Amino acid sequence: MSSLTERLRHLRVEAGAAPAGHPDAAGLALAGVARRDTRSTVPIPVVAATRPDRPEDSGSREASAQDIRARLRRQLGLRDRLQPAQHVPGARATDADRQVAGEQIAPGLHVTEAWHDWPSAGPRIDAGFAGHGSLDRSRFLHFDTETTGLAGGTGTRAFMIGAADWHGSRLRLRQLTITLLSAETAMLRAFAEWLTPETVLVSYNGKCYDAPLLATRYRLARLTNPLPDCLHLDLLHPVRRRWRSQWPNCRLATAERELLGVLREDDLPGSEAPRAWLDYLRGGSAHNLRRVAEHNAQDLRSLAGILLRLAEAP
Repeated sequence: MSSLTERLRHLRVEAGAAPAGHPDAAGLALAGVARRDTRSTVPIPVVAATRPDRPEDSGSREASAQDIRARLRRQLGLRDRLQPAQHVPGARATDADRQVAGEQIAPGLHVTEAWHDWPSAGPRIDAGFAGHGSLDRSRFLHFDTETTGLAGGTGTRAFMIGAADWHGSRLRLRQLTITLLSAETAMLRAFAEWLTPETVLVSYNGKCYDAPLLATRYRLARLTNPLPDCLHLDLLHPVRRRWRSQWPNCRLATAERELLGVLREDDLPGSEAPRAWLDYLRGGSAHNLRRVAEHNAQDLRSLAGILLRLAEAP
């Protein structure tokens, strides 16, 4: 009989139930071992005691979960979606490459100023080619914008406004450049301060593109648009009337080549200007943005030269 009792005790221990009064009975319960009620055959689960995860445990579980997900994706034949290219730390522009020319006059707004001697310009300019008489040269303001696109509309903005005016025998070039979207209002205000009701605007296709675009930006910024108060001479139209039958086209590059002998070298095309600015905003180099400024400055000098040639032409 004693041997039968001993065998039953061993079977109970193997089944996970410690004998009554056994010192390990509580430990078996905490270890999550299921025991059976003597009055029922339904097992009663016992909640195992837990302890806070250690930092290395959570990290290893995360790594294991990532490994499982990767293996599942490989088994299912799935590919990771292509992610946009990121600027790796070693490829980021240096501080010098991020340097935008000019003085920062407001957060994200830079202004440059340069002077060019032009001794051949007289004190007055004959604007008869545009249906006007002789005008004081100091009233003329040549302007040109560099924008985020050529389509126009509310989604297109100017990130650079260049302007050139006469002071004696010298031509002053100023450029406003924004390096933050939030600086647009400050740029529009600064440009408005350069204009007066006596200003004579000079552009190339500005009546159809630059002026309407700026009008939209002034309206969206809830600022007064100063351009309608000024007389505006768009040089594209008189150039077409005089030379369209002689030239292959009347683009500004053609006009400056035929009338001024200007042939640009290493010039950044205007179509590349939006990318240069957007690349800079994304943390890229300012190299091409500086080239945009050089392109804009040449546009302004060409406007002044073409205006004088039109005034002198018979």
